[in-house]
Amino acid sequence: MRWQDRIRVNPNVCHGKPCIKGTRVLVSVVLADVAVGEPVESITSGYHIEREDVQAALLFAADLAQDRYLPLPEAI
Repeated sequence: MRWQDRIRVNPNVCHGKPCIKGTRVLVSVVLADVAVGEPVESITSGYHIEREDVQAALLFAADLAQDRYLPLPEAI
């Protein structure tokens, strides 16, 4: 699967933030739900998206993590 097939950025939708294609569901919202342990079935039914959309959001985040980083404090 290619996340590019399911995620879009449109400057006229959600201020140009990445959304699930054909919706106004922000990728960041889907990722936050996954991060707190929300079941995929709950996410898909709550936002009326497909399981593959959740997977695309995760793949999108993985690609971002490879290309960018946040400076983190060193562990002591």
